[in-house]
Amino acid sequence: MKRTQSFRIIVAAGLVATLLSACNTVKGAGRDVESVGRAGERVID
Repeated sequence: MKRTQSFRIIVAAGLVATLLSACNTVKGAGRDVESVGRAGERVID
């Protein structure tokens, strides 16, 4: 494997681990998505 491909895999695995630990339930994931939407609306306004 190339070095850049290995790096991308490691970064992707880290992001997945972070997301899974932050949103351990469907309800939690919904709250996270909702909060991102609200933040986006504030930036646009």
